[in-house]
Amino acid sequence: MARYTGPKTKIARKFGEPIFGEDKVLSKKNYPPGQHGQNRRRKTSEYGNQLREKQKAKYTYGVLEKQFRNLFEKASRMKGITGVLLLQLLESRLDNVVYRLGIAPTRAAARQHVLHKHITVNGRVVNIPSYQVTPGDVIGVREKAKSLEVITDNLAGFNHSKYPWIEWDEATKTGKFLHTPEREDIPENIKEQAIVELYSK
Repeated sequence: MARYTGPKTKIARKFGEPIFGEDKVLSKKNYPPGQHGQNRRRKTSEYGNQLREKQKAKYTYGVLEKQFRNLFEKASRMKGITGVLLLQLLESRLDNVVYRLGIAPTRAAARQHVLHKHITVNGRVVNIPSYQVTPGDVIGVREKAKSLEVITDNLAGFNHSKYPWIEWDEATKTGKFLHTPEREDIPENIKEQAIVELYSK
């Protein structure tokens, strides 16, 4: 299954944001990579800005172009604001929900947990990272995976009250997807309207 496996710090420096999580290098070198990174003062075109927002969203959520386009087309067929609906669909992906619940430290790690059949939805094992979680779904850690060090370590220091659309039950190690998040609750710094304008050309 294809996914981005290149240098993550380089991409984060390109956008000037820790889109893959905390990054020590980014805090020291908060300018674009390359020989002329510090001296780059070129004005970006409108198209360039729109493309940048789309790429940022794709890298942030770990989605490739075809999947991203399909999600955009799905959002455009739904009632409501297309850009917000697109972000809501991305937030509802199973790998993203696993990450938001604190079961994994990054979305890439969450994707691996799902692929390795460590995650259940409503008591059944689901190994499709792009699976769309719906309100009321209960996401849990499979019984034999509950003792995995990578999962227990991350859950130990995680603040489960960060995201109002999910609820965590420590006793059962399960999280409930209460409702689709509102745009103001989604913390990602993405200008979704620019993505809509790009695809509308």
